Amino acid sequence: MQTRLLGKTNLRLPVLSFGASSLGQEFRPVGLDEAIRSVHTALDCGLNFIDTSPFYGRGMSEVLLGVALRGIARDRYILGTKLGRYDLGHFDFSARRVVESVDVSLHRMGVDHLDICLCHDIEFVEMQQIVDETLPALRKLRDQGKVRFIGFSGYPQKIFRFICDQTDVDCVLSYNQYTLQNTRFADETVRYLKSKGVGVMNAGPFSARLLTNAPLPKWLKEPEDVKTAARRAADLCAKKGSDIARLALQFSCENPDITTTVAGSANPENIRKWAQWLAEPIDEELLREVQGIFAQVKNIGHAEGLLKNN
Repeated sequence: MQTRLLGKTNLRLPVLSFGASSLGQEFRPVGLDEAIRSVHTALDCGLNFIDTSPFYGRGMSEVLLGVALRGIARDRYILGTKLGRYDLGHFDFSARRVVESVDVSLHRMGVDHLDICLCHDIEFVEMQQIVDETLPALRKLRDQGKVRFIGFSGYPQKIFRFICDQTDVDCVLSYNQYTLQNTRFADETVRYLKSKGVGVMNAGPFSARLLTNAPLPKWLKEPEDVKTAARRAADLCAKKGSDIARLALQFSCENPDITTTVAGSANPENIRKWAQWLAEPIDEELLREVQGIFAQVKNIGHAEGLLKNN
């Protein structure tokens, strides 16, 4: 698996990383054996950066990761989690909760330090608190050795300048905004982040199943014309003997300015397939045709969090 350096850190992350949200049964029931095999398969395939959060499964993802990682040498994986979001509408970015959250995450996963810790989905709160209270508390934990590198994550592009214009972070994570259909992260933000020396991470190459052959979830927020274009693109790929998910994954991981793309699954076969896809060349002609289908709905997304943060 190809790796890239994350900003000014000394971390080299794989271009494709393992997202552990599925271990929290966010999408379907997951058995313990399946969860363990998924983590082990990811590591065997070179997806040695693991991204999770206490929000995923309301702690279940971290607990199952702790079981799966038991007995695996700590230098075999790079571990990142988040803090601040604990349920759909439960956010707490206070300094006190920062300390509690990191300690709980360390205990659940059975490790003595986190490689990366991010403030999770900051667009749902008054973001000045992240600058004034949350990140300073995280820096203290970094000084204590509990966390190596810190940053934040979210969906609206506005959040990245709001924070990074005021303070320093090591890395950030954007999701669903560097895909076949939506490249706003690269178009609007990545160059700015690189000028600041901030490590750039992407998640959601399949855009919440939009860019797969799976049935679209009812909670998907994209407009109907985006969904229609995605179905057309998926049909085109199928007619060409390909899979839109393959093209989507290859496209997101190909950008050299984005250190890693995080994708999640609790199915070991999916993980093996993804690694195989990345070893294959991208079909440039098919990519142009699919981008042509998405041209009329390019970069159309939705609002997340507080309206003023979008």
